[in-house]
This record gives sequence, C-alpha cells and structure tokens, in this order.
Amino acid sequence: MTDSLTIRPITAADDAALARTIRDTLTEFGAAKPGTAYYDTATDHLHELFSQTPRSAYFVAEVNGEVLGGGGIFPTQGLPANTVELVKLYLLPPARGRGVGKALINKCLEAARTNGYARVYLETTDELTQAIPLYERLGFTYLTNSLGDSGHFGCQIWMIRSV
Repeated sequence: MTDSLTIRPITAADDAALARTIRDTLTEFGAAKPGTAYYDTATDHLHELFSQTPRSAYFVAEVNGEVLGGGGIFPTQGLPANTVELVKLYLLPPARGRGVGKALINKCLEAARTNGYARVYLETTDELTQAIPLYERLGFTYLTNSLGDSGHFGCQIWMIRSV
C-alpha cells in the first residue's frame, strides 16, 4: 500500500472525511466517550484549527485519492517548553498494519523538528491500545501522568519521546 500512499497537509475539503474517520474509529473501539476527540468541537474543523495555530501541522494519509486517516502536532496549552502533542492520529481499517501510521507519525516528528520542538507527547485511551506497539517501536516511552491541558480526561495512557 505504501507505493500509492500520499501524506499531505490538510485542506478544508478534508474536514468531513477526517471527522468521520475519528468518530468511526473511536466508536469501533468503544472509546466514543466524553473526554476524547469524539466530542471535541475542533474535530469538525481541523483545517481551520491547524491553519490558524502557529507551529502546528496536520497531515492526511490517502491512497488513490481516498482519505484513510490523519494525524498532527499541536502546541497544547500547558505543555512543558519545547514540547508538542501528537494529536488526532486515526486510521480507517484498510490503512492499519500497512505502514500508514508509521509514515504519518514520522511526518509529524519531522514537522515537530522543523517547528523547533524537542519532544513529542501523546495521550491515548485503554481502548486504543492497538497503536501502542507502534508508539513503542518509534521510541515513545511511558509517563505516569498527563502533561498539558488537552481536556482529554478520558485518556489513561501518556507517552513522550525526543525528536
């Protein structure tokens, strides 16, 4: 699949497909609950959020023109200096286990370096543990508590790595 994989910056035309991807994925894994991206109002307006926030970036993964997921970096309020959050990384089933998540995360790590960050932090839920082996392989390590003020009180797993 990676032969025809394109990772590109988000456009306004991607908002509906990405919101659907995020909510469908959270529903699929039983994580469509308060304190997650499912209820974030920004989930419906990702292009606007990322285009108006300095030192942020959001990327779309598509194959043959079909949006299969996305992920980004966002300077979440309250994070330690030079730390950015890996946010809203969700993939539809056809993209999973095929290197798409790794490609998206690597693009986000590159954007973090380009934007002058030293560390990338992430939050996830017990329900979305399928991605944790990938995070571990890419050098993320566990934290004992959350960082910053994401508002995602539904997350119980926190990880960080240097860029």
